[in-house]
Amino acid sequence: MTEHVAIQTETFLPYMRDVTKCEQSLQELNLMWRVIEASAKMNCPSEAKTILPTMAATRTGFSRLERELVVSLVQEKVRNVLTEIGTKAQYVIDIVVRNLFERTADVGFLATDRELCNFVAGVTDGPDSVEAIRYRLRQYRDKYTVYDEIMLLDTEGNVLVQIDPATPLEHSADALIAETLNSDTYVETFRFSDLRPGKERALIYSRRMQHPQTGAVVGILCLCFHFEEEMAGIFSSHRDAEARSNMLLLDADNRVIASADKLWIPVGTEVPVNRDGNAALMLFCGREYLVRTVSSDGYQGYPGPSGWQGQVMIPVEVAFSGVISDVLTKLSPEIAEGLLSHAHSFCPPLYDIMTAAKTIQRIVWNGQVMTAGQRGEMLKLKTILDQISETGNRSNELFAQSIHDLYQTVLVSGMRDAEFTTSLLVDLLDRNLYERSDDCRWWALTPELRSALAQPAQDQATVEKMTNILAYINGLYTVYTRIFVYDRHGRIIASTGDNTGEIVGGNVDEDSLRQVLSLRTQQQYYVSAFTPSALYDGKDTYIYHAAIRDLENEAVVVGGIGIVFDSMPEFSNMLSSGITAKKNMKAFYIDRNARIISTTDSARSVGETLDIDPALLTIPNGGRASQVAVHDGEYAIVACSVSNGYREFKVSDGYQEDVIAVVFESFGAVQGAGSQTDGRQYLLETDPTITDGNEYATFFSDHNLFAISAAHVVEAVPFSEVLPTSMGSRPEQIGVLNLRRDDGDGKRKEFVWVFDLGQMMRGTRSAVSGSSQVMIVREGEHTIGLLVDELHAVPQFNPAQIMHTPFAMQGASMLVTQVIKANNGQLLIQAIDVERLFALLIDGQIAMPPELVEAAAQSAAPVVAADGKRTVELLAA
Repeated sequence: MTEHVAIQTETFLPYMRDVTKCEQSLQELNLMWRVIEASAKMNCPSEAKTILPTMAATRTGFSRLERELVVSLVQEKVRNVLTEIGTKAQYVIDIVVRNLFERTADVGFLATDRELCNFVAGVTDGPDSVEAIRYRLRQYRDKYTVYDEIMLLDTEGNVLVQIDPATPLEHSADALIAETLNSDTYVETFRFSDLRPGKERALIYSRRMQHPQTGAVVGILCLCFHFEEEMAGIFSSHRDAEARSNMLLLDADNRVIASADKLWIPVGTEVPVNRDGNAALMLFCGREYLVRTVSSDGYQGYPGPSGWQGQVMIPVEVAFSGVISDVLTKLSPEIAEGLLSHAHSFCPPLYDIMTAAKTIQRIVWNGQVMTAGQRGEMLKLKTILDQISETGNRSNELFAQSIHDLYQTVLVSGMRDAEFTTSLLVDLLDRNLYERSDDCRWWALTPELRSALAQPAQDQATVEKMTNILAYINGLYTVYTRIFVYDRHGRIIASTGDNTGEIVGGNVDEDSLRQVLSLRTQQQYYVSAFTPSALYDGKDTYIYHAAIRDLENEAVVVGGIGIVFDSMPEFSNMLSSGITAKKNMKAFYIDRNARIISTTDSARSVGETLDIDPALLTIPNGGRASQVAVHDGEYAIVACSVSNGYREFKVSDGYQEDVIAVVFESFGAVQGAGSQTDGRQYLLETDPTITDGNEYATFFSDHNLFAISAAHVVEAVPFSEVLPTSMGSRPEQIGVLNLRRDDGDGKRKEFVWVFDLGQMMRGTRSAVSGSSQVMIVREGEHTIGLLVDELHAVPQFNPAQIMHTPFAMQGASMLVTQVIKANNGQLLIQAIDVERLFALLIDGQIAMPPELVEAAAQSAAPVVAADGKRTVELLAA
């Protein structure tokens, strides 16, 4: 660890009470290990010679943990907070840029509107023309409600018409007028402007207007974006419910241009930024913050206003004190332990704690095995080992609590981040489709289209004119693959896009025509269901329709306009942008029936049904939820948010189409049974009256508790030390161990075969996990290693607790001859006969005990081996 990280750890630690408590416990345990080691050296140095190196390693390991584990815990918590606020900061800038991209298209299109251009050029003049144009602009504002003012000016800055009566203007001297007149494209202005005298800053999109006949520049169109209202909507929808953090929008000078809480951080304030995502505290107004600052990557070539940044700031004193969750208690044990087996990938500090816990457990277990059955002076060492066992149990309790707390922290953080991601995704969709509802209604007001469809029939010249208008619109708005108009009978008169020869002359579907003809006002529209359409090459999409009305009588519907949304790339872009840098995450849009609308998962297609918890499909509008589940054979966080509309879209305009954004964040493949065991249900009750019992080394295999006489067990080593080999003649042989032995004349190497006990029991290979251990077992001159799932304890049992099992003729029970009744008979432990185990592995046969020969003879004819001994062949499981 570097000094910089250590200093940062000390900075954050006072704000993490749980980690501070863990640190104190580690320090106490470290001291205990030092005391135990010193006691062993003073009281029984010769007896403790074999375990002193192990104890020294334990003490050294605790010293390392005391330094590094706390650092890891702090870093993990800081990383979780930075990730969460970084996602929110990214959302702030991305949603703003996407919204403003639409504004650049709006001003470009509206500046070429023929009626508006005629008015500014003076082609249409008269006392009623101003009110007629104001009415037209208000019609536009009624569709595109993101604007609070629309103005037309001449080249001298004189205001020709405006729609906001609250701030009447006659003239403007703003520099944007000259800039716009000299520009071939739109001009984006954000500052104080005399065009909006009631605001400190205004966001204005301006575009020059040209004479319809000569092309001369005759004036300017200004669209004034309702910036304050838009930012307030973003902040209210997506700021954390406890208001522990503040969401900001910054300019290029790092000054606040929008704040979720203006009393906390006012607009105009310069704030510290953290563009690199460093885990460092930023000082602002005498208070320390964690900060994330994010710039936009742009959208479809539009970079956004120069230098704008999204930022979230959270005071360090509240950054790590979120809502307490009981998410772990809601998980099934299988999913909880399975997901935990992938801790090395999704939370390395958690994996480090688990590994340390297993190491301490193995050290204590080995120490107890070493002194099993010893008497005399070895009792001194026994006392030392009792202290090791007690301290080891305290260590395990600490680790278990640390594992639980950190596991829950990581899960809750991941679930909150996934939920927020889905909230972003569904908001992107609603905001985008809001624009589609505006477009179709506005274009339906195009005078040329209205007059053409009012005619009994359209000649070729009229059709070409209509087609050119649609082509011009489609060229500006590339999110549509086709724009078409049809008469009141549903016959398509003109269309853009591919295969127009096949489309023009055809008919829209009867349901769409009926819905369009029933629309009563200009504000109403109709959207087809998300189904395959010939107008979209047979693929699924939404088609937005609006009624085209007679110019002379708006009550008469003369036809309709349809715009075909390019759903495949557009929805895919929304999903992909929302999960950028989340490599293990897959995103979906689905409907209430779990039918897929769009997905980033290449293994699934639009129209398929997504396998998801039905309860998530019933979440109310605007709601979101998350859970941990198994998805595609992997453990995953699944989160979803349900659409809630945007402005009037899906809120008050009568349109209802619920879409659910779903993400799956995968953590690893589902583990097979037996990978880990919940040891809490196998706790042994201590009986102080047992002083001269038989000691057994207990362990887990296939979620069952087994025992072997401790006198035959040498030690346990982690499975990671096993060297794989293909030399074995038996399928149970899985590798070799290189053991180092101290024989008095120095250390020597000893190679032993390792056998899979689980495979010997059931016939299939055991799954290996971080808990897997190899027990070194000795019988006479032979030594082997046994792969087991997990170590348990080294208890004593009275002879009265041990009973023989009826002899079985086949299967795993051939090795189990006794059952130990622990915890007053409430827990049964299967005892493996070591002599039989070695007989099986060496000879492939197990000799029948003499006392059972007679019983076997009465039930079946004896099997006589070549050497004349009565044996029973081990049958494969």
